[in-house]
Amino acid sequence: MKLYDLLKLPIFNGATIAAGENGISREVNTVNMMDAPDIIHFLKEHDLLVTTAFHFKDDLESLLCLIVEMNKQGCAALGIKTKRFIDNIPEKAIALANELEFPLIELPVQTSLGDIVNQSLSYILDIRTNELHQAMQAHQQFTNDVMSGQGIEKILKSLSSLINFPVVLLNHHLRPIDKLVKKITFLESLEKMVIRGYSFHWPKTMMSSFSLLTETRDTITLFPVYTHKKQFSYLAIIGFIPSTDRSTILTIEQATNVIAFELMKKNALNQHSRRIRNEFFTKFINQTFSTNEEVISRGLEFGLQNEQRYLCIVGDIDIQDKSTRALQFQSEQELIYETIEAEIKSFEQTIHMFTIDRSYILLAELERNWKTVEASFLHLLETIQLKISTHFRQSISFGISNYAEQLLHIPVSYKEALDALYYGNMLGKKQFIEVYQPKEVPEILRMLPYDQLKKFYVDTFQAFANEPKKDHEELLKTLSVYLETHCQLSETAKRLYIHRNTVIYRLEKCEEIIGRSIKDPEETLRLRLGFRIKALLQGI
Repeated sequence: MKLYDLLKLPIFNGATIAAGENGISREVNTVNMMDAPDIIHFLKEHDLLVTTAFHFKDDLESLLCLIVEMNKQGCAALGIKTKRFIDNIPEKAIALANELEFPLIELPVQTSLGDIVNQSLSYILDIRTNELHQAMQAHQQFTNDVMSGQGIEKILKSLSSLINFPVVLLNHHLRPIDKLVKKITFLESLEKMVIRGYSFHWPKTMMSSFSLLTETRDTITLFPVYTHKKQFSYLAIIGFIPSTDRSTILTIEQATNVIAFELMKKNALNQHSRRIRNEFFTKFINQTFSTNEEVISRGLEFGLQNEQRYLCIVGDIDIQDKSTRALQFQSEQELIYETIEAEIKSFEQTIHMFTIDRSYILLAELERNWKTVEASFLHLLETIQLKISTHFRQSISFGISNYAEQLLHIPVSYKEALDALYYGNMLGKKQFIEVYQPKEVPEILRMLPYDQLKKFYVDTFQAFANEPKKDHEELLKTLSVYLETHCQLSETAKRLYIHRNTVIYRLEKCEEIIGRSIKDPEETLRLRLGFRIKALLQGI
C-alpha cells in the first residue's frame, strides 16, 4: 500500500511530513519500531521505521547516515517521535531528506509507537487479505472458465473485464497465439522488432512495460506465462500496469497460472495428435498400407481428400553440430515446428504439416496452377527461413516437388521433394529453396563423386586396354556410334563411312573383348553410361 494512504489513519493524527513530500507515494509493506544503533541491518525494502531517536539525540551524524542508508535500501520512510528525547527534527536531517526525496515524518508525542505499529500492521494486513481474497475469486473464475470447456479465450475475456484493459496471449516470438487477433494492429510490428534484435522482457522479472512510438503511443505490459517449455509465452496487457498495483497484478498472475496449465494440457493433446499424424504419413510414403482404399479412408481423418491436387515441400535443418543431444534437439524441433505451423496457419492456401525424423513435410492443397501461386509459396518459405534463422540461429532448406494430381500420388511427390533437397545439398548450398526439375543424365552423373565415376568408367572399358591403341580407338568409336544410332547397323556404317560388314565385324570383336552380348539391355545401358562418363571426365 502507499505511504500517503497509511498516513490517513486516525492513529497518525497530528503527524506532519517534515521532509521528502515528493516521496510519500512509496510503497509500505511493514512497519518496524526499533531503537537500536544498528537498526539499518534489520530493515528491508518498503519498511517504515518509527523511533524515539534515543540513540541519535546527541549524534546527528548517525541520524544523517541512517537516512542515507534507508534511502539506499528502498525503505518507505522514517517516523521520529519528537518532544521525548529530541525537541525537533534537526534542520540538517530535513535538508538531507528533501534532497533525497526520502519521507521524514514527525510523530506526535501523545501517540504511542506501539499503537502506530499495531494499527498500521492491522490495516496493511486487512488490505493484503482483501487482495488475496480477490485473487482467489479471480482464480476460481478462471478455473471455472476452463472446467466449463470455454478455454483460454474465455479466460482472456474474463481477465479483460476485471482489469479494464484489452488482453492478448502471445507466443515466445510476441506473435498472437489466436490467429483471429487482427484488430490490434501494432502487435504485428512486435515480431518484426524481435527479428531485428529488440528485447521486451528481462529474464527472471515478474513483468515489463514498454511503449511503442506509434501514432497512438500504445503501452504494453508483458507477464510471462511459464510452462514446461524453455521458451515461455506472454500475457500482453494493452495498457500500463504499475508495479505498485498489487491487486491487479495478483489477478493477472492467477490468470497466467491457469493459462499455463491449459497450455500444457493443449500441448500434450497436440503432441499426441502429431504423433498419430506422423505415423500415418510415414506408413503412407513407405506404402505399407494394404490397399488404396485404406489410404484414402485414413487420409480423410487428417483432412486429406483423394481427389485433390497437392504440392509436397520437404524442409531440413542444415545441421552443423552433429553432437547436439537428442533431448535438446527434440525441444528445439518442437519450437521450430510451432514457428512453421504459425506461418502456414495464416497462409492463403490450406497446408497440412507432418514430420519424419528431422524433416518437416508440408502438403499444400493447390487450387490453381503452380505458376500462379509460386511467388506466394516462395515468400512463405523465405519468411519461415528468416524466422528460424533469427529465433534459433539455424538455417533450413526446402525441396519442392511437382504437384500430385491426387492423394495416392503423394509418395512420388515426396521423393521428388527429397531429390530436390538432395540436389541442392550436393551443390553445396545453404538455406536454399530448390524446385524439382527432371535431371538430364550429365547432371545426375555430376552429383556422383569423381572417384566413383572414374572407377565405373575403368571397369567398363578396361578390357579394351589390352588391344593395340589404334584398334582400341576404332572399336570404341564404332561401339559409341552404334549405341547413339539406337543399334542401327546401316546408320552406323553411314556415319563412319565404312562398309556394313565392317561394322558387324567390329561389334563382334567388342562382344568378344567384353565377354557379353551388346544386345543385352543391361549391358547396353552400362556401355551408354560409360561413354557419358568418359565425356564428363574429359570435361572436368
